[in-house]
Amino acid sequence: MPEKTVRNYIKSALVFSLLLFLLSTNILSAQNQEEEFAEIAAEADTVYKEKYGLRVGIDLSKLARTALDEDYTGFMLEADMRIYDNYYLAAEIGNETLPFGEDYIRVSASGSFIKIGANYNAYENWEGMQNIVFAGLRYGFSTFSQDIEEYRIYTTNDYFNDDIRFNGEETSGLTASWIELMAGFKVEVLKNLYLSANVQLKRRLSQTTPDGFDNLTIPGFGRTFDDSNFGIGYGYSISYLIPIFRKAKN
Repeated sequence: MPEKTVRNYIKSALVFSLLLFLLSTNILSAQNQEEEFAEIAAEADTVYKEKYGLRVGIDLSKLARTALDEDYTGFMLEADMRIYDNYYLAAEIGNETLPFGEDYIRVSASGSFIKIGANYNAYENWEGMQNIVFAGLRYGFSTFSQDIEEYRIYTTNDYFNDDIRFNGEETSGLTASWIELMAGFKVEVLKNLYLSANVQLKRRLSQTTPDGFDNLTIPGFGRTFDDSNFGIGYGYSISYLIPIFRKAKN
């Protein structure tokens, strides 16, 4: 075989080998890129996204008191919605008949109330958990009537029997407003099902009263006191979260 032909064969073999090497390198590089993209996509798919939605429930404490106290009736619906990370809009609406009785008087107040505000969740959940330990602020408003069921005329004379009046005097169209600080927790006991409890510190802002008398109880606010505008309360409830969308935690 001529020497020139041999050299041409060698050159062709070298060129073919170089092309094969470059092609194999590009294939391996493309495969590595595909594997990297697949890993990134898998990691993106595994990023935990928390549930955002509307949680609605009912106050169990008012139902329990209705069952145990024959003079009391009441119920309250509650709702909250997560709007950003640890912040929730919240509201409660309900109706109550609140009795009050002492030695000289027995009255009851009946009416409806609404409370609107927000909660802040101070609890850092583990991944997959959405429990809440919260502090909240509410503005409350109530419309109600007050019924003086009976009262006793005060006297220091023991000669006559007690003068007890059963006149059932009712005053309607009364209103009251207050602000309320709330603290509590919500624990997920089953999927999307929560049990919660809270305590409340209230400060009365305004009220209308019957002629010549005071409001002794206010639906939604509770017991009132002559020497203070403050009140306290508590509640425990059950609620269900209706998921609307999911969002990765910031």
